[in-house]
Amino acid sequence: MGPLMIDIHGLALSEEDKCLLKHESVAGVILFSRNYEDPKQLNQLIKEIRSCTGERLLISVDHEGGRVQRFKDGFTILPPAQAYAQLCDIKKAQQLAFDAGWLMAMELMAFDIDLSYAPVLDLGHECLAIGTRSFHQDIAVAEKIALAMIDGMHHAGMKTTGKHFPGHGAVIADSHKETPIDNRSQSDVMRDMQIFVDLIKVNKLDAIMPAHVIYSALDDKPASGSLYWLKDILREKLHFQGIIFSDDLSMEGAAYLGNYAQRAQAALNAGCDILLACNNRNGTLSILESLGHVLSDKPKSLLSKTRVDYQTLLKSHQWKERHYALRKLNQQWQEYINN
Repeated sequence: MGPLMIDIHGLALSEEDKCLLKHESVAGVILFSRNYEDPKQLNQLIKEIRSCTGERLLISVDHEGGRVQRFKDGFTILPPAQAYAQLCDIKKAQQLAFDAGWLMAMELMAFDIDLSYAPVLDLGHECLAIGTRSFHQDIAVAEKIALAMIDGMHHAGMKTTGKHFPGHGAVIADSHKETPIDNRSQSDVMRDMQIFVDLIKVNKLDAIMPAHVIYSALDDKPASGSLYWLKDILREKLHFQGIIFSDDLSMEGAAYLGNYAQRAQAALNAGCDILLACNNRNGTLSILESLGHVLSDKPKSLLSKTRVDYQTLLKSHQWKERHYALRKLNQQWQEYINN
């Protein structure tokens, strides 16, 4: 197993997909909406992935809720992060966030999926890349709700990934399309980072994903490729011991670091343990060629050990209660945004 997470093209594995999954430098797969049709198809796809290699690959997905939920038909439609505090008092928001973390994790693990990249810890709703994915603009409120979701995920048996370190919420630009530059002062940037600091202190984050954002008052490189942010701050100052993911190296925010091979090397040199390369197969191939046979045990720490039977889960009182509560909140959110 190596450090690279790759994507696949469609609803089933192509011969090229199968070949790539056997590459020593591949850690696993990140799935997208194009890889999902219904529960039966997903179950078959996961079995295909598992049968590709004798080593258990890490299977992951972005499944936060709101606009970032890859699987819908057959899954609980989760509300966006902003809905919890916007529509509920803090105690109710925390309970529903716990329920969402638990339910999201259990439904994914029922299909033998190890990891959802959650929660988003960015503050505020103005950034084009974040918007409703943020719990709140007030760090005290955001932290309470994020902590509840984390506890729900952990209770189910899934690891957590806090993103996007040290905070993506203060820039308007979308790092999927360009490299945003945050020109705020050091004190402002560090204030946003405090939510990561607090959750690291209480050992709630198993992994962290840095932002493809340049914080010009502190460093001239995006955090995702910055020794300052990943080694000096995250590892040495904050003593974070978990996994560091790169965000998708195909995003335009990473283009500042060079071509695909250069982006991968810059992220590894800066301190990323696992790299994501999605939605550009030629770029992925370029990274694999540059990596050669780089091996890593880091992805194994994120593999889920919980086994969940899908039909048993859907019949359980816990699932039914949480499913209906979250469906109600999502309906309230739809009414809220449409008024």
